[in-house]
Amino acid sequence: MERGHVEGHCRGIHLVAERGETGECYHVAGTAELTNRELTGLLLDGLGADWSHVERVADRKGHDFRYSLSDKKLRALGYTPEVSFAQGPASTVGWYRSHPDWWGPLVGDR
Repeated sequence: MERGHVEGHCRGIHLVAERGETGECYHVAGTAELTNRELTGLLLDGLGADWSHVERVADRKGHDFRYSLSDKKLRALGYTPEVSFAQGPASTVGWYRSHPDWWGPLVGDR
């Protein structure tokens, strides 16, 4: 069992390196389609924070309304994600909370 979604992403890349066809394009994607608001909600939940920490900004010109990649070719090589998308943001937040020595010097004394 992989420890998290980052390991799963690396597993997908490794699978392509071993079994993929030269010149082919493989996406390590997923099937979760969320709005920016839904993703923000998941991150806030993981942080134990509420919406008062979010500052809404106007959409930029040329704003993309949807991002969608197919991982069909990667799955044909035998790939399956082992961590659900709902678990991903929570584990990322957990990692950063457990490793302030890694990111702390980047933000200084805030």
